[in-house]
Amino acid sequence: MDKQTLINKAIEAMNSAYAPYSNFKVGAALLSEDGEIHIGCNVENAAYGPTNCAERTAMFRAIADGYKPKSFKAIAVAGDTENPISPCGVCRQVLVELCSEQMPVILVNLKGDQTETTVAELLPGAFHL
Repeated sequence: MDKQTLINKAIEAMNSAYAPYSNFKVGAALLSEDGEIHIGCNVENAAYGPTNCAERTAMFRAIADGYKPKSFKAIAVAGDTENPISPCGVCRQVLVELCSEQMPVILVNLKGDQTETTVAELLPGAFHL
């Protein structure tokens, strides 16, 4: 699986976002070890607290489909932002919990800008049990 395919899937996932309050659509595409891509989008709620981000939607979907934590190879996240999008703090913590610390995280915007980092670099000093 090439990086551009994963990015394209994240951008496509934005189309499914439910964002009637912010109009800020985000898509994510998570690559598992067997080459499957698990997509996610943000899903808003009028109460805001129950809103779920695209990254968590993709990860939770993969777990619900039977994939094990730490079995993922990469994630791409896309949003219509000035610079490459950046995951929120909650998503960073969930990435630490469910993914390898060295897993690549590809952050993009719709202009083609991208940044590649790792889970560990996104959240130094992450909470671990």
